[in-house]
Amino acid sequence: MSRRRKNKREDETIKVKKKSGVLKKILLILLIVLIGLTGFVVYRTQKNGGGMQGLLSTLVGHDENTLKELDTLQVLLMGVSTDNGLKLTDTIIIGSYDPKTQKASLLSIPRDTFVGKNIKTGGGTDKINSLYQIGGAEKTLAAVNKLTGLDLKYYMVIDNQALIKLVDVIGGVEFEVPYVPGGMVYDDPSQDLHINLQPGLQLIDGNKAEQLLRFRKNNNNQTYPQEYGGDDYGRMRTQREFIIATAKQTIQAKNVFKIGEIVDLVYEYVDTNLSISAIKDYIPYAINVDINAIQSEYLPGVSVGPPQGVPYWFFQADKEKTEALVQQLYYSTDSTDTTGEDGTGEDGTDSESNTSTNDNTSNTNDKTNDNTSNSSTDSVTKTEASKIKIEILNGSGSDKKLTEVKKALTAKGYKISKTSTTTNTSKTTIINKTDVDGKYENNIKEILGVGNISSSSVSSSNVDITIIIGKDYK
Repeated sequence: MSRRRKNKREDETIKVKKKSGVLKKILLILLIVLIGLTGFVVYRTQKNGGGMQGLLSTLVGHDENTLKELDTLQVLLMGVSTDNGLKLTDTIIIGSYDPKTQKASLLSIPRDTFVGKNIKTGGGTDKINSLYQIGGAEKTLAAVNKLTGLDLKYYMVIDNQALIKLVDVIGGVEFEVPYVPGGMVYDDPSQDLHINLQPGLQLIDGNKAEQLLRFRKNNNNQTYPQEYGGDDYGRMRTQREFIIATAKQTIQAKNVFKIGEIVDLVYEYVDTNLSISAIKDYIPYAINVDINAIQSEYLPGVSVGPPQGVPYWFFQADKEKTEALVQQLYYSTDSTDTTGEDGTGEDGTDSESNTSTNDNTSNTNDKTNDNTSNSSTDSVTKTEASKIKIEILNGSGSDKKLTEVKKALTAKGYKISKTSTTTNTSKTTIINKTDVDGKYENNIKEILGVGNISSSSVSSSNVDITIIIGKDYK
């Protein structure tokens, strides 16, 4: 009896050893497969550019040739509000992104832009923000193409709630609320709209985001100051800059695990003719875009209304300036974009030697020439200048003047962090926003040849100096 039990135990021991051996083989095979897959992913990640971009490209099935085949993505973004029961596209922005060059831009279309036939007899339905209510996204898309000469094919209609809820999903957005005299304080009981925001860097939640994006003027009829853009231009600028800030903070690593919630928001609140698979192709490369370098502009033109014999207030686009801006944003390369950290171009030549020296720009170029060694421009070195964040607001009405100012300043080492357009103004103004040494203001004034120097106690754009180009700049 004891022999049987002994034999039985020996048989069980043999079976356990066999099972253990099989398990070890399976684990070994799985380990080899895992190592192989990891090696393959690492290899493909490196082939696709490395880092987060390479990893995401690999996970969505891209190879090293995918990027070469991607075209510039241009989409008409329309934010829909339901003021007074109407579905109006009060936010209309052309978004453009080139994954090869990482160049991106946002071009705002004023909501009151006239799109009818005769402005003298135009009505409310001749404003571009009413077209969505009349004929849907395609009608608005066609109107924007006609205004700009572009051939946009894609649109995204975004319910205002989408951005508000996205802000809450990612835990809020750090944003510098721009300065408005008296603060952003406005009440409209008819819309159940109550805005109460003070200037300064703060965490914006969904509720505050709605207030920020809808603000135009406060209860005392105060609006954005000219140095920020003024009136509707300021509102459009705030919209663009908040979208940029939200995008920047959404693509942070901490939000990777919230991608499901973000996708759900897209399905619920976004109507688009752009396929999800097409969007997916751009995501791995978009995470590398320099958010701070996104070019932000608005359609050039003027406001006209009853004083000019027009029954409603309209924004009338300037055809020639629009053509020039479209050319600059979508079809040409700005020479200042190729300036290196030391002020030299990509070919190693000094960028000053590339500055035009024709008669029309001699005033500017005389002041940027190195021969002015005894001038006070030498009191600021290129290294010092490169540490100053400069914003340029073009109030001259001339895109050429903006380009000349950028060239003149970058030739001396200054780095332009952002440019935008503001209402036309007669005088060029140099505004010290962060109490930097006065030598920089004087240096910039000498470079430009004009400029009234002033200061601002409230910084509304995260820059050290704001330059408003006036019509007096030659």
